Amino acid sequence: MMGIKLVALLVALSLPAVLATTCDMDADTCEFWLDITFQLTMMDYKTAVYPKGGRLYPYNENRTSVEYSIKDTSKIISVDGWENSRLVIVANGTLPGPSIEVYEGQKIIIHVKNDLISESTSIHWHGLHQPNTPFMDGVSYISQCPIGPGQTFTYRFTATPKGTFWYHSHIGVQRSMGLYGAFIIREKKALEMEEHLAVLNDWNHDWNSDEGYNRMVYGMYMNRTKLGGTSSLDGSYFSLFRFHSGLINGKGRYYNDIGQHNEAPLHVFNVSAGLKHKFRWMSTGSLYPFRISIDEHNITVIASDGYDLQPVVAESVVINPGERFDFYITTDKPIGNYWIRAQTLEVDTYHVAEAILRYNGAADEEPTSSRKKCSKSDQCVVINCPFSFYPAGEFTTCMTFDDLKSLPNDDPAPTMSPQNSGEHFLNFAFPGTTWTPGSVNGRALELPPVSAQTQPHELGMRKCGEECGEQKICKCLYTLDLDHGKVYQLVFTNMAKGGGWSHPIHMHGHSFHVVKMGYAPYNSTTGIRIGENMDIDCRGGVPREQSFCNDATWSNASWVGGNIPGLELKNPPRKDTIIVPTGGYVVVRIKADNPGLWFMHCHIEIHHMDGMAMALNESFSRQPKTPVGFPKCGDYRGSGEESVTADSTEMENMVTNQQYWVTTGVLIGVIVLLLVVLALKVFCQAKKKNDNYKVKTSGSEVNPGFTMAS
Repeated sequence: MMGIKLVALLVALSLPAVLATTCDMDADTCEFWLDITFQLTMMDYKTAVYPKGGRLYPYNENRTSVEYSIKDTSKIISVDGWENSRLVIVANGTLPGPSIEVYEGQKIIIHVKNDLISESTSIHWHGLHQPNTPFMDGVSYISQCPIGPGQTFTYRFTATPKGTFWYHSHIGVQRSMGLYGAFIIREKKALEMEEHLAVLNDWNHDWNSDEGYNRMVYGMYMNRTKLGGTSSLDGSYFSLFRFHSGLINGKGRYYNDIGQHNEAPLHVFNVSAGLKHKFRWMSTGSLYPFRISIDEHNITVIASDGYDLQPVVAESVVINPGERFDFYITTDKPIGNYWIRAQTLEVDTYHVAEAILRYNGAADEEPTSSRKKCSKSDQCVVINCPFSFYPAGEFTTCMTFDDLKSLPNDDPAPTMSPQNSGEHFLNFAFPGTTWTPGSVNGRALELPPVSAQTQPHELGMRKCGEECGEQKICKCLYTLDLDHGKVYQLVFTNMAKGGGWSHPIHMHGHSFHVVKMGYAPYNSTTGIRIGENMDIDCRGGVPREQSFCNDATWSNASWVGGNIPGLELKNPPRKDTIIVPTGGYVVVRIKADNPGLWFMHCHIEIHHMDGMAMALNESFSRQPKTPVGFPKCGDYRGSGEESVTADSTEMENMVTNQQYWVTTGVLIGVIVLLLVVLALKVFCQAKKKNDNYKVKTSGSEVNPGFTMAS
């Protein structure tokens, strides 16, 4: 039976990649295959293509009427229509990768085959808590060893909780190279309304992501000119990233400096009139927050990061890298086409991702709709602002995330007590002088050479030690130990020297209750930040503007231990990714009831890569045992003097599964052959004995002198 299953798996893995689709609601187990490969954009297999009028044409076709366009573009990665191909990393040949849509409680099996030529990979299931399977979280060198070229790794876990999630590579910068896709877990019941998936990200069509990261670290220069970053309304900075376009479901347009675009095709959401339509938005981007709106339609926000919210009607919602928001619209407008816009929060720069909302029966043409004009009598409501307010003249009302309330009344924040709780301050910033890395409490992440979750006793001196401190920066594996069953209040800060950028912080293994957010003071006219929130004491023995804020606490000592005024404990919203505003803080609570080693980091890729990450070492003694045969990795530091004989003996004693089955098969064959020979020998001896018996009996019964009578 084992041999049959092994053969079936090998046959399945040799088949062409199977696109993931919705698993049947009644299935107990859902199985998918993801084949990770390099691809080139703007190629129809071996034929280059170009955009015109929202369609694609072969490079050598000058006629641009509809009949000469490419009809099946499903295998073309068009992104923003830039004709010079860019190398991307994708799952099953598409960008984004195929959606995985399952139901709550199902057992999930996903075979990930790494067909990259020279890169390792791993896949993280963003937002899934992975109870009892922390080694399936997919973070290279934290929960597993990377999947090497040519290797296959099979992920097995339970689909929980319900909600809007996504998957992406969790090694290096492969996420922004294109390796991501939607992952939806639904309740086992009929849909209440039609649903649409929207995967949003920023895009650069010139540089691969390794180059982009290094340009962020060392400087961005073009034509002997040093380029700077852009900023947000409150004056906070955006790191160096050369934005060329925004993509919705892998499609967008490149706009030049005078606002002309290249007519690349866009994604079209087809809707029926007179109904409610649910949109599940996922921000897979590298850097920028986007403000999402649909012309002439209000949106009703109903969930974030998989958790239901009390519905709020708004003009738009802001989404940061790693976040998800669900909202619905009512299609009660005249049949036609309407722009869907996702505009970055940059000021003095117009960067946008676009898609089309098309009512069934509308013409196949681009919209002519306009964005709502906010006015004093009809203000625009924006949900999830990373700052407190818009200037008065913009007639826009901000709702920060802590203004929202959870829908369930039976999910309060866990209660803290002096005997069974803890509080920790974690500052996400770029402190330092000559060296200013992304860090948490001044500790820049250095990944170990082993899988920390499954090889914890091989970490050696990788953890942070005395080289770190209040006014120091260091490079190490920063971990925070959490005792099982305790309630922890974590205060995410973004303060002092090294502040100035906002950070969307993502926690693996948990969704946290957001019980309070504190913002910096702003100029009441311009909205520009003019200081920092003084609820936080950065300490460090130096003036605040020089402090690294590596050992913060509450300025008011009576707040320590959960006694903070203004906490929302009854209906706090839940999330796994939250924006920490520059100069401000976020207070979240979790209960340590999910043993594992859980990564926590800024989801801006270039910040994470620069070291703004750590791990929660939760309930170490209760962490599940690693599955038998789980891959291991690590350094080799041999002296070169090892005994060849010893190595040879060791190798001779190692029997792989393949050798085992070959040897077993040969032995079985030999045994069968011996049995056959033995059986033939026994048969021959028996036959010979029988023949001898017949000869003897013939001689005794026949009388040569007897004649048979007639």
